[in-house]
Amino acid sequence: MGQKVSRTDFEWVYTEEPHASRRKIILEKYPQIKKLFGHDPNFKWVAGAMVLTQILALFVVKDLSWSWLIVAAYCFGGIINHSLMLAVHEISHNLAFGHSRPMHNRILGFICNLPIGLPMSISFKKYHLEHHRYQGDETIDTDIPTLLEARLFDTTFGKFLWVCLQPFFYIFRPLVINPKPPTRLEIINTVVQLTFNALIVYFLGCKPLAYLLIGSILAMGLHPVAGHFISEHYMFAKGFETYSYYGPLNWITFNVGYHNEHHDFPAVPGSRLPEVKRIAKEFYDTMPQHTSWTRVLYDFIMDPAVGPYARVKRRQRGLAS
Repeated sequence: MGQKVSRTDFEWVYTEEPHASRRKIILEKYPQIKKLFGHDPNFKWVAGAMVLTQILALFVVKDLSWSWLIVAAYCFGGIINHSLMLAVHEISHNLAFGHSRPMHNRILGFICNLPIGLPMSISFKKYHLEHHRYQGDETIDTDIPTLLEARLFDTTFGKFLWVCLQPFFYIFRPLVINPKPPTRLEIINTVVQLTFNALIVYFLGCKPLAYLLIGSILAMGLHPVAGHFISEHYMFAKGFETYSYYGPLNWITFNVGYHNEHHDFPAVPGSRLPEVKRIAKEFYDTMPQHTSWTRVLYDFIMDPAVGPYARVKRRQRGLAS
């Protein structure tokens, strides 16, 4: 368990991120993909049903023992909460109501955020759109581990701990790498979330809130659905910085596994990304892809060639090399 990773630095490149150029090439060949752009009218009902399911679950878990509560959080509630995080991801691209109704998207983001337990919908949008535009940028793309993370968690056991602690890195890394002052909507998001949490404790007690928070944290760490965090951009094959996954877990994660397709066409909702792949299959079938998020987690931890260093990075423009 003490085997060290073989990489000692990130994969530095001096090219632009690949998605904008590939988008242009694909659209020139398949202009019909533009018809897939726009919001998904069914999305709000699917996301709303997930929120309602979690609220109803609170009345069940309040009487569970702590051990069974943790099992329920890992095997059920955490999966729904992780799916709701990916609903927030869809909403960050205005794919719930379209670009013409931004406040409708933000309000639905507040609602989807409620079972997650921690206010994140507005902050996520603020950083995620930069991840798309500046993929790999050493100071703007907060999806990339810090140098300190890569150095501290550079053994097999270290990578295991890093995977388990992923939720905390995702929460605090942006505050270290690219801090931004809170916006008015972030403050509203926080007030709405804390009010919801307080109402849960007041009417149902501490266990239901613990069920939500524990589920969110566990399902962002060593959990099959969390495999997408690593599968999306960690370099498993030389020269490729984004990977797609076409397995069954896409069904409960709004097709986030179609990640090359998503970065190529962020204006296409998750429900239509399989159609993008079908139309432009010669572009996507030839790229390295994952078949199992669980296998991704195993390989990340056990393979010395993969680890926090296995990310493509770009110098921020204006900084010395």
